[in-house]
Amino acid sequence: MIGRITGTLIEKTPPQIVVDCHGIGYEVDVPMSSFYNLPALGERVSLYTQFVVREDAQLLYGFLTLKEREVFRLLTRITGVGPKMALSVLSGLSVDELAQSVALQEVGRLTRVPGVGKKTAERLLLELKGKLADALPSVAGGHATPASVQHEALGALMALGYSDKEALPVLKALSDDLKLEEAIRQALKLLVRK
Repeated sequence: MIGRITGTLIEKTPPQIVVDCHGIGYEVDVPMSSFYNLPALGERVSLYTQFVVREDAQLLYGFLTLKEREVFRLLTRITGVGPKMALSVLSGLSVDELAQSVALQEVGRLTRVPGVGKKTAERLLLELKGKLADALPSVAGGHATPASVQHEALGALMALGYSDKEALPVLKALSDDLKLEEAIRQALKLLVRK
């Protein structure tokens, strides 16, 4: 219903802000990832929004990027994950960090988010698997982060017929400073020995 809001930022009280649009102040809840990147009070702000209607409230959630809003929508479609938990997840992890956690099936990273227990983290990993691939950081200029090398190597091993349950423990045991080709080569040697 309300897809975007643009106006003057007049209040900042984490995680809520107030945006003045032609004399009407809209209360908008934002994840901390967006909150830290907001302009100063009195300046113009534009947010992508998600309007949520509940039995007892009508809430507006705002995001600086379309990617954040899309992940918020994905999270709220998961059974047991409401808007507050989705906001908490996006406050505790960036979209890229969440995508890496899902790709590498890292329960521990998600359980560090306030309000997310082990069972919820496992459900999030299961439900989001394969849905955040476009959110993963790309390997730019040949310089890959250890997590993106691990993700690329996992994809290559799965394409060769190994399951993620077989490949992940092997990849996590490898050194973080390996290039992609070397990581795949070493992982294959370890997998063949099993």
